[in-house]
Amino acid sequence: MRCTYYVYTLTKCIFVANDFSFQQQGGILNPATKATTIQLFTFLLNGEEYGIDVMRVREITSMTEITKTANSPHYVKGVINLRGSIVPILSLRNRFGFSDSDDDSMSCIAVMDFNGELTGFIIDEISDVIRINTGDIQPPPIDTASQPWIEGILDINQKLVVYLNLGHLV
Repeated sequence: MRCTYYVYTLTKCIFVANDFSFQQQGGILNPATKATTIQLFTFLLNGEEYGIDVMRVREITSMTEITKTANSPHYVKGVINLRGSIVPILSLRNRFGFSDSDDDSMSCIAVMDFNGELTGFIIDEISDVIRINTGDIQPPPIDTASQPWIEGILDINQKLVVYLNLGHLV
């Protein structure tokens, strides 16, 4: 699989070129496969660092006007028009039970592709794009039955990163 992504923010531009392959099962890394290397898009949310497989990220866009939708859950902020595609926007802060931030100057929308369907997630700040071995992903230390989007925990240079599968939120 060969893909090229450009990730833009107001403060930095990250170019990610992928030239690797890995096995997936239903969007989740298959633990039965040999450890492979993937790239992880990391971001901050409520002061904590989270990561998702960069292959899910379609693009990063700055905050824009969001059209509210009636009778939506509190974490669904509305929809945006992204070059002719209507994209639902979810607040990860609200979905994870955090209150809204007083300072959203670094907030942006990470647009993800889940089986051809686009969904935007409001995040606090982009952190980095890093390479990891899938074998380094540890199982969550708590029962995550009520939070199936948490797939594991990574210890990267004495910093814990929560590995997510946001496909469970759409």
